[in-house]
Amino acid sequence: MTEPADSPKQDYRDSVFLPKTDFPMKAGLPQKEPGILARWQAADFYAELRNRRRGREKFILHDGPPYANGDMHIGHALNHILKDMVVRTQTLLGKDAPYVPGWDCHGLPIEWKVEEQYRKKKLNKDEVPAVEFRAECRAYAQNWVDTQREQLKRLGINADWDNPYLTMDFQAEATIVAELLKFAESGQLYRGAKPVMWSPVEKTALAEAEVEYEDIVSTQIDVAFEIVESPIAELVGAHAVIWTTTPWTIPVNQAIAYGPTEHYHLFYATNGQKILIAFDLKDEFERRSGLVLNPLPDAFTGSVAAEMREIVSKQIEGRQLQGTIVRHPMHHLGGFFAKPRPMLAGDFVTTDSGTGLVHMSPDHGEDDFDLCKANGIDPVFAVEGDGKYRADWLWLGGEGSVINPKFNAPDGPICTALDAAGGLLAASADYKHSYPHSWRSKAKVIYRCTPQWFVPMDKATADGTLREKAMTAISDTRFIPEKGRNRLSSMVEGRPDWVLSRQRAWGVPITLFVKKGTNQYLDNPAVNARIIAGVRAQGVDGWSEERAQEYLGPEYALADYERVTDILDVWFDSGCTHAFVLESGRWLDLQWPADLYLEGSDQHRGWFQSSLLQSCGTRGRAPYNAVLTHGFTMDQKGMKMSKSLGNTINPLDLMRDSGADILRLWALTVDFTEDHRIGKEILQGVSDQYRKLRNTFRYLLGALDGFSDTEKVAVADMPELERYMLHLLADMDVKLWQAVDDFDFNTYVRLLTDFANEDLSAFFFDIRKDSLYCDAATDPKRMAYRTVLDTLFHALVRYAAPMLVFTSEEVWQTRFPDADSVHFSDWPKVDAGWFDAKLAENWGRIRGARMLANELIEPMRRNKEIGSSLEVEYSYSGDAGEIDLAEIFIVSAVHLGREEGAVKTANHKCGRCWRHLPEVVDDGALCGRCADVVGG
Repeated sequence: MTEPADSPKQDYRDSVFLPKTDFPMKAGLPQKEPGILARWQAADFYAELRNRRRGREKFILHDGPPYANGDMHIGHALNHILKDMVVRTQTLLGKDAPYVPGWDCHGLPIEWKVEEQYRKKKLNKDEVPAVEFRAECRAYAQNWVDTQREQLKRLGINADWDNPYLTMDFQAEATIVAELLKFAESGQLYRGAKPVMWSPVEKTALAEAEVEYEDIVSTQIDVAFEIVESPIAELVGAHAVIWTTTPWTIPVNQAIAYGPTEHYHLFYATNGQKILIAFDLKDEFERRSGLVLNPLPDAFTGSVAAEMREIVSKQIEGRQLQGTIVRHPMHHLGGFFAKPRPMLAGDFVTTDSGTGLVHMSPDHGEDDFDLCKANGIDPVFAVEGDGKYRADWLWLGGEGSVINPKFNAPDGPICTALDAAGGLLAASADYKHSYPHSWRSKAKVIYRCTPQWFVPMDKATADGTLREKAMTAISDTRFIPEKGRNRLSSMVEGRPDWVLSRQRAWGVPITLFVKKGTNQYLDNPAVNARIIAGVRAQGVDGWSEERAQEYLGPEYALADYERVTDILDVWFDSGCTHAFVLESGRWLDLQWPADLYLEGSDQHRGWFQSSLLQSCGTRGRAPYNAVLTHGFTMDQKGMKMSKSLGNTINPLDLMRDSGADILRLWALTVDFTEDHRIGKEILQGVSDQYRKLRNTFRYLLGALDGFSDTEKVAVADMPELERYMLHLLADMDVKLWQAVDDFDFNTYVRLLTDFANEDLSAFFFDIRKDSLYCDAATDPKRMAYRTVLDTLFHALVRYAAPMLVFTSEEVWQTRFPDADSVHFSDWPKVDAGWFDAKLAENWGRIRGARMLANELIEPMRRNKEIGSSLEVEYSYSGDAGEIDLAEIFIVSAVHLGREEGAVKTANHKCGRCWRHLPEVVDDGALCGRCADVVGG
């Protein structure tokens, strides 16, 4: 039915079914999110979720403890968002996925902060009772635990915040002690003097994971050691020249190493000395020293045999230097310096740089120590913990610190003395190289030989060496990304014995008694049990001299034993967290081993490795089934963030200005397995992405206004378009599930956003808005559309829930204000039967044709020939079947069997639906469909 041409035009807006919702387009996340968070906390959401999931298949992510020092930074935010995404997606899959957060509370950074407070009060830490000092460290750590906990909550992280684990809890400290004693009881612990990384500033040994490398410029020197004995008589009186970038080690020199297969030459220098160096390094030495070296083909006469003259005049093979003795350039000081220095064969010596001869100080180098030990030369412990030489050392006693550039400079005391003694051939402060620094103090570290406690990597046990067990465990572990396996393997394969001891106060003590006069520790189960009980009752303060005899019991006398006062490496602390968190029984929802460890890629040499070694040493396998690593966050230009550069992004400011869901969406859209970027432009793109998702939900809420189950249409009775959308949903559902299994959250987010933007907003919603707005409420097509929208709503809001935790809750509560939280929901029920490859193939062609139509229509719109595609008649060369292509292309009409093209229609515009149809007799009149709807 149509209206007469002379009928007055009417306003039909009230007859159109426009979407209706209170869900605002503007998010206002910074204002809304705290309220949602407060409701969750008031309802004890975490505990309720545990109750509802109890008895289901478990998924255990074990939280790697952040350090309790300072505000949350962007790295914390990324890390915890990823962990939350893992836990929430596993929960969505129907599993019981508890999340217990934790903090690393011991160690040097906290000691330093407390010492800073002391210095401001002009107090000396060493004059404060240890118990009092540790109490202040404990209070300092607790303050930052409380601060970071509130900051992390704001991210929407769902965790057992009221019951976290802390490495400084007495029970945790007792468990760490118990784990240490397991190593002791199994013979996997020894005390030995070896060169270890040592921080003179922090006065403690450091693990490799506590060291970072920075480029520096050092003083390089060439030093001449006079040869006093040699099987090659003509070498006597010549000088073996070494090159080093650590002048401070010369006062502790005890030998010179040569490469047994390298070739050396005796040269005559323009300073009058005979010089022995590697033949291939002559030019390099001349550049450094300014000396000119000449060969000595005729230097040997008399008693030198012809064959020896021939050898010497050309080359000397390293092995011929065996038995050669040199003396220290400072030999005139007597004592240590007057002792002869042997030349020793070292396979590690090369002719890549220097002189081909390496000076040996067993106190300050691993190769040095091993070679000297093999030849009966012991360290002398000349350098103290603060980097100064012992007060009784004959040369430079009490001076230092050895890491001071001025101390090592060409005009410093070392070079000055060597020059005066005639031993300094070259010195320049221009050698650029990478050098280890403490990652905490940023100060240079040294190798220093001190008595330390070690876990041996290669000691045979009943089930193999620790290195073998760790390598097997790595091969049995899943790595995401896979390259993490090679990185961890290479580190474990070549690492030295694990240095456990530290010479500090704030940490878990090495609870051992050592028999005086030996390095043998007491291994007694009863004594160990008493120690563990004491620490459980008093924490680390329980390991005291006052209680020592009590622990030893009546069987042993304290006078016969030394109570070890070193503390444990904090990496051993955190390496034990699996024991006191997953196994303790305090958190009943947890179990061992963990399904997943997730941390930054730097933890291959940190927590991943210390946990691996600790667990393999006590349990024979890794404490995790899988390891996921993420990269570091750079600024927008790819530069490392630094306060000095002013390029940091504060997550607290970001949440205050934009909301946590924006930060979460950023973290889940980057390729977090690599180093990634953040900046204003990047965040603006994330905000645009969020806005589109939000508008998708807003449309769904509005379009479903008043929807009820009575309106639902069976899938078999739906039009092809609706069935096609269900196919796309089923296809995406499988891919999302796979992305969860792969921990591929970038793909997860992309699938969801592409579906919302391209398949829904730009396609399905666009086509069906006419049916939604203008069809009768009981029209089968409109009812089918709304049925599919309801299915999409339930699926999309669940899919989005782990990503946009606050927005998804807002969406859910807008539609179902009296319902449970969306975060109690399981993965949406998507019928695999909806998948229809043939249907998808056909609609793929139709969508391609629709895109071509839009391309041909757009110039007409741009040239203002038309205002809308509804004014166009389109020609299509293909077959439409039973599909109304005019509806799909959103045009006035489609003429089949013609070459593709678009022209403006002469049809009039319906005053209600705005379609241009032949049946509309005049602009503003109604088409038949609209007349029926308006007429009731």
